[in-house]
Amino acid sequence: MAQNPNPLIEIARTKESWHGIMHSLSKILCSTVTIRLAALGTFVLFLIAAFRPGWIHAETDFPNYYTAAVLVRQHQPLHNYYDWTWFARQMNYAGNGMQIGAYQPQTPLTMIPMVGIAGFPPQEAKQIWLLCNLIFLAGTAWLLSRVTKFSFEAIWLLAFCGYFSLRTNFLYGQYYVFLLFMLTLAYYFLHRQRNWLGGAVTGLAFVLKLYGGPFLLYFVIKRQWKALLGMIAAVLLLGGVALALFGQADLRYYATQILPRSLETGQVDPYNPSIATFATLLMRSFVAEPELNPHPLWQAPWLCFFLRSFISLATMTFLLLGIGMKRTTNRYNFAWFVVAAFMLSTSTSSYSFIVLLLPLVLLLQDSGPRRSFILVATYILLTLPLRPTFLFPKVALLIALFIGLGWPCWRAMSRRTAVCAMAAVALIAFFSAQQRMNSYQSEPAQHYEQIAVQGEALFSSFPVVSRFGVFYQSMSRTRYVLRWLHDNQNQEIAFDGQALHPRLAPDGSSIDFELVSNRTSSMMKFDPATGRSTPLPIGVPADTAVSAVSPDGQWMAYESAQDGPMHIWLRNLASGQERRLTGGNCNSSAPAWELDSKAILFASDCERAFGLPALYRARLTD
Repeated sequence: MAQNPNPLIEIARTKESWHGIMHSLSKILCSTVTIRLAALGTFVLFLIAAFRPGWIHAETDFPNYYTAAVLVRQHQPLHNYYDWTWFARQMNYAGNGMQIGAYQPQTPLTMIPMVGIAGFPPQEAKQIWLLCNLIFLAGTAWLLSRVTKFSFEAIWLLAFCGYFSLRTNFLYGQYYVFLLFMLTLAYYFLHRQRNWLGGAVTGLAFVLKLYGGPFLLYFVIKRQWKALLGMIAAVLLLGGVALALFGQADLRYYATQILPRSLETGQVDPYNPSIATFATLLMRSFVAEPELNPHPLWQAPWLCFFLRSFISLATMTFLLLGIGMKRTTNRYNFAWFVVAAFMLSTSTSSYSFIVLLLPLVLLLQDSGPRRSFILVATYILLTLPLRPTFLFPKVALLIALFIGLGWPCWRAMSRRTAVCAMAAVALIAFFSAQQRMNSYQSEPAQHYEQIAVQGEALFSSFPVVSRFGVFYQSMSRTRYVLRWLHDNQNQEIAFDGQALHPRLAPDGSSIDFELVSNRTSSMMKFDPATGRSTPLPIGVPADTAVSAVSPDGQWMAYESAQDGPMHIWLRNLASGQERRLTGGNCNSSAPAWELDSKAILFASDCERAFGLPALYRARLTD
């Protein structure tokens, strides 16, 4: 027989239940309000401390993209963009003042998003670009909030956790917020089963910044054929745009000369520990370079070349094998792939790590508290300026993150599969290293003396020999200068402008050079006897291939790219016989004879970044 409930007890229980419900709602409301207030506060802080300085100050690297966009509007040939001296001149003409910059290692179409704003003055164009970046950042947060459980405000707070990387993007007017938006948009379309669009956007990212390139393999291993076709279609379409803008010869030059060197040495200084890549770690550890890396851990270039190939191939091989196991979600696989693509890059800086916001948010979706803490902590550390840089802490973090993400997939892999894959990778890396070593053995550093050695000198070229000593163009921290080797001294001669392309004056003693300042070029003469410079009433000669006849009239040294890279050749003027003086898959240029006709000075960028050479002396008896 059912008992009648006590009305007082029921009322008490109902009241207690309502109190619990109200308490829970209160906690949720307070949590949401707290997140929104935190997001608002950090956004205001970001505007004051990061956005405003970028809005006011004209910092590199935006002038590099801006100048290239101006050059597109002027229909300038693409191959000149990668010439540091020529590009410095064009930067000044475009209104970027005394800044030193370059377009290497960008793709032919990296500058395309800025062509529309290149008609504005540089700082106004940068301000427009920064506003666009705010939109890209907001779009990234919105897209991620649509495909994960996180709110727009929570994703902004995660982005703010990478404040240092975010700040440098806006201070320098960099490209990586835009790249983050493109990769996020690609994932959004893939998540919504719009594979054609997802593949097309990935192709766009590939053509603009190369980071999307490995996703060709991702779509193959995932059998997302529509995405693969969309990516190929986008690459072909944009390749047609590049062909129409620059022509077949310039695109071939990029594909054969710029792209291979970019994938190998990456940025300005391939030995600089602030560039957190395993390629830089290996170069710094095993390859000596008198100016940039005089004291490696161990001079073992073959080991560097082997490990560089081995790590790259092993990373991609085990990544694809792990994804092929199908033990994880598409979201997890995509995030892991982005981490791997970033780890394989040879071109990273502080601003680059903002791209890792995408895999962070995707991985947090299915992570518990402990794993979430590790992921967020790793992201924060990667975006901070960690010290000491010579220990490459960010490289260690990236490798640990990659292995940690792959471990759940690899546990199911058979030992035989792993051993066979490792053996195949090692074999391919061995032959690759052997081929690279053959090229290395023919480079100038293995045969000739490097001269004018200065610590951390990035650029030394256009040597000129006079009876007062040797002059050459060099790069200081703020501008291009002349340097003068004489009496066991290496003297810097700076001017109010960029001092470019020194030449021996007709009097055989003075040095003529181009001075670029205030958007104009003029010829100047420097007299070593008096130490004074005076303007010359002549026009600036065009940049042409360099050749030089020896003072005794028996030989001609000239530069030629008939074998691909630029090399120095010698021709006997009496017999007509020719021989190549320099070798390697790198460039040597700007030959100049010593006064006794027994040696040649020249510049070479071997084992350095493309277009940033050092000076060598080659004796004819060598």
